[in-house]
Amino acid sequence: MSVIEIICGVVLMFVAVAIIYLTLAQESKGKGLSGAIMGEGGMMEAGRTRRKDAKLAKATRILGVVFLVVILLVSVISVME
Repeated sequence: MSVIEIICGVVLMFVAVAIIYLTLAQESKGKGLSGAIMGEGGMMEAGRTRRKDAKLAKATRILGVVFLVVILLVSVISVME
């Protein structure tokens, strides 16, 4: 196992944990049955939540691309050896 493969493996672990954290930190899109019966939250709260969720979603997409690129890099390196 080469040094590059080890470094990529460590990067993959950190990126995977970060993706899981960012996904769990986002608010769910629907409020379910309780939201339909009790009503949605206030407008001010919804605006703040949407901005935060948009940033979290963007960071998740970026980390997803990084994850894919590192996996492809490791795959190409392992085939060449």
